[in-house]
Amino acid sequence: MEKVTGLGGVFFKAKDHKALCKWYDDNLGTHFGDNSYLDFVWVNQNNPDVPGHTVFSFFKSDSSYFAPSEKPFMINFRVKNLDAMLAQLKANGVEVIDKTESADYGNFGWCLDPEGNKIELWEPGQEPS
Repeated sequence: MEKVTGLGGVFFKAKDHKALCKWYDDNLGTHFGDNSYLDFVWVNQNNPDVPGHTVFSFFKSDSSYFAPSEKPFMINFRVKNLDAMLAQLKANGVEVIDKTESADYGNFGWCLDPEGNKIELWEPGQEPS
């Protein structure tokens, strides 16, 4: 049986895709430039011999996990330093959700982009060596 081998991308519609690309560039350090797509090519920087993880998950339709966004999706980005990223976003006037969570597999924080899309920021925990 053929199977998927990873997450190939996250795609969603935007009211103003150029402005949203610029917002992501300015606030999250992406590099859309003149494009409307971004290609993340990465290896596990903590241990190149151990692959990193990208998660594809479904939530129940009545889940409140994406709140306060009313969108039916959420994107999760890996970050090196969650506290520094959240401070940077706040300094830029971005709506940051005033809570963080910790688990064995990392720390989480959230913000909303200008179109109300919830962004989950994940600082991975110590990955196995």
